[in-house]
Amino acid sequence: MSLRYQISLRILLNSLVILLLGGSIAIWQARNAVSNEVDSSIKLALQLIKISVGTTQSKETDWIYRLSTLEQTRHLKIQLKKPSGEIINISRHSLAVEQQDTPPDWFINLVVSDYPEAEYQITTFDSHILTLLIEANPMDEMTEVWHESIAFFSTILALVFLTFLSVHLVFNKTIQTIQRIVEHLRVIEKGEYHHKLPDFSTLEYDSIAKAINQLNDALNNTQKQNQALTQHSLEIQEEERQRLSQELHDEFGQSLTAIKVMAVTAGHEKSDTKAITHSMVEICDHLMTVVRSMMKELHPLILTELGLKATLEDLVSHWEARLPSSSFSLQVDDAVDNLDKTVIIQVFRVIQESITNIIRHANATHTSISLNFNPAFNTLTLLIEDNGNGCDLTKISAGFGLQGMAERIKLLGGEFNIHSYPGEGMQIKAQIPMPLN
Repeated sequence: MSLRYQISLRILLNSLVILLLGGSIAIWQARNAVSNEVDSSIKLALQLIKISVGTTQSKETDWIYRLSTLEQTRHLKIQLKKPSGEIINISRHSLAVEQQDTPPDWFINLVVSDYPEAEYQITTFDSHILTLLIEANPMDEMTEVWHESIAFFSTILALVFLTFLSVHLVFNKTIQTIQRIVEHLRVIEKGEYHHKLPDFSTLEYDSIAKAINQLNDALNNTQKQNQALTQHSLEIQEEERQRLSQELHDEFGQSLTAIKVMAVTAGHEKSDTKAITHSMVEICDHLMTVVRSMMKELHPLILTELGLKATLEDLVSHWEARLPSSSFSLQVDDAVDNLDKTVIIQVFRVIQESITNIIRHANATHTSISLNFNPAFNTLTLLIEDNGNGCDLTKISAGFGLQGMAERIKLLGGEFNIHSYPGEGMQIKAQIPMPLN
């Protein structure tokens, strides 16, 4: 069900409720008004009749004329009953009422009620006693109330129509704006982030447009960073393959060629077999060293065989031996060796890349590494700090090393934060939630 239909339906239902309540109140007030008006008219007419008739010496034709001209008798039916039983209609207003547009029967039935009747005896000039019969004749008042009710309901209907028209116009503009925003979101879904939403006159829609435009910029920047990181990764991969290919050619090719030549030479009767064998052993030892080095760079076997803690200890020992001027402190919980293999390799690569960056760029004399597992929150926390040069993070946002580390942590569903200022070293902190077993 569309929003336009829902609100229109609610406005219609509210309007119907208002009409029903207004109609009920109008009929109740009309009923009371007619009853009060008729009752007041009877009482007032009696008072005026007494004044108009005057003394008993008045002629019959005189006071009948006076009664017929009383304006206050318009809601009454006044009849004269003679001693002979003949009834004469005095009130002229009953005829006028019959000529007016009378309300429908259902309205009359709702408004009409029991009205009082009155009798008044008059002694004529010739000492005859006549009886005035005064009955309610509320049709005139009902007609007035009916016309007022028609005007009231017409006003309500006009207001309802204007409300529907106003809502329709507002919704047309609103729906057009929403459709434009939805179409823009579909464009974003396709990966086209360079389009922008215009400014809207409505504050709420303008806020939404600005938020979506900011999202566009963020997605566009992220896409560019990912593309640059992907390109950099492909370049590194290609360089690594080229380096491995060169090492295989230089080391394995030459060594295997030498072994082959020595093997052929050893087949001669006058060859120094002992010397040739010794040389072949030396070449094989060299090849084994090269293979171990290459395997360690690709994936350290110690990581698979002894775990992350032992691998990090070996990594720190390696750099301490190569850089006597730098000191390292390492604190690793034993529980990290029981983590998932995917988490272990990604954390190892982050620490490895961090140490490489510190050695290349920071000129630090001390580096602290801690890796703790909190079983209460099932979270792994990595903290790497150095006392090196530090840097302005706003100027190195495009650094591929930091981006690569951040992407590795994000792939694990963790948070990656860097804090650094020029001359104050750098702090790298990562928190990784562990999947529940």
